[in-house]
Amino acid sequence: MLPRIHTALAQLEATHGIRILYACESGSRAWGFPSPDSDYDVRFIYCHPAAWYLALDEGPDTLNFPVDELLDLGGWELRKALRLLRSSNAALFEWLQSPVIYHEALDFRARLMPLLPAAFNLKAGLHHYLGQLRRGVTEDMAGSEVRLKRLFYALRSALAARWIRERHSLPPMEFAPLRAVLPEELQGLVEELLAQKAVAVEKAVAPVSEALRGFLAQEYAAGQAAREELPVTRGAVELDELFRELLAEAFVQ
Repeated sequence: MLPRIHTALAQLEATHGIRILYACESGSRAWGFPSPDSDYDVRFIYCHPAAWYLALDEGPDTLNFPVDELLDLGGWELRKALRLLRSSNAALFEWLQSPVIYHEALDFRARLMPLLPAAFNLKAGLHHYLGQLRRGVTEDMAGSEVRLKRLFYALRSALAARWIRERHSLPPMEFAPLRAVLPEELQGLVEELLAQKAVAVEKAVAPVSEALRGFLAQEYAAGQAAREELPVTRGAVELDELFRELLAEAFVQ
């Protein structure tokens, strides 16, 4: 798939006249619990030549494409991405922490990473992960069986929410370091489920563990209660100069 991904990114640059600054894996392959048939969730950040930004009306700020069986491709324009960084968008914070980078130009990630702690808003982050966890608690774990994929989505969201609640910092994207806040009595069970998922197809199911069901419900309730107590942290992050620098460097003749 790597040649296919690299070819797709190069074709996007040629077709749309853009410069891709960063492209990464954003799904289960980056989180650390892929299935053998997991697709590739490629997300990228791109910019146009400077003249594109001088029009009276702003142009489209995303590029999305039909999902096929193996490749899910989508990107955000640079100005949109920097605005989302400033507003503490959790998805963008995950992209920038991805362990799988398909493409990077102009040291893009290295220039943004130092800004993440100041830009991360604890309350906004908690709200995001609780929103993802709610489906797991109210729907996915409600029956006697659960899709392994949905179980790990819910569990990862619960651990990220717990990380924010307990450590008051940006949670890691990957599941392995998130397990630092998983109770010790659940570690063995989660290890067994990870082993199952590593060899199971995407639609594989497993019996619902009452211990995990209880943990997810407990974390959802604890997160809801902590919402009002967390400070609305928002550091002063200056991005205008970085935006101008990247545009000037992206299309040097």
